[in-house]
Amino acid sequence: MSLLSILKGWFGEKATQFGMWAKLDEETYMRFHNLIIQTENGTTQIDHILLSRYGIFVIETKNYNGWIYGGEKQKSWTQNLFGKKSHFQNPLHQNYKHTKALSECLQVEHSKIHSIVFFIGDAELKSDFPPNVMSRGLSSYIESFTKVIFSESEVEMLRRNLEKLRNGQGSSRQHAQSLRDRYSDTAKCPKCGGRLVERTARNGPRAGEKFIGCSSYPKCRHIKT
Repeated sequence: MSLLSILKGWFGEKATQFGMWAKLDEETYMRFHNLIIQTENGTTQIDHILLSRYGIFVIETKNYNGWIYGGEKQKSWTQNLFGKKSHFQNPLHQNYKHTKALSECLQVEHSKIHSIVFFIGDAELKSDFPPNVMSRGLSSYIESFTKVIFSESEVEMLRRNLEKLRNGQGSSRQHAQSLRDRYSDTAKCPKCGGRLVERTARNGPRAGEKFIGCSSYPKCRHIKT
């Protein structure tokens, strides 16, 4: 990754944090950024968490320019920038893992955690994305949740637990090493922790070919490359 890309990502993250601080009441929405959580399958890093009486908002930020295409259930989405296409992991699937990990860590019902994907670059969303995928209107979307889910005492308990997680979390270097270890493991799926097994393609141009995939298919569609 180039220095320009790193700086661009850093400024984008800071812009997102500033936007949330500036437009949302800080007493109503408590903020936690870049939280690393230990899971059964290594660590996972969550970009932004907002804690409120209206639920916990987990925000996955993506710094992309150009046209963005994809579907809620597609494995990967497409960026078209000046005619050049590139693919990236479906951030809804990525954030689902974050919300599940946070749900288990905090012992909170998963339905009380709201997943949001927010594009912070100059991106234009060209597909019919669900309402929790956006490139603008983040604060308005969050404020549209008006049903009280947590009592004041529950919010305070969750705040303390998130503070403990933040204060006791590992470093970004440890998280990066955890990712390297996870993806270099030849026996365990880096996506869900299931077993990697030899499988045979049944359809398509590679029908009959052997490949290594997750034993949890079709729930997990990871293929080792």
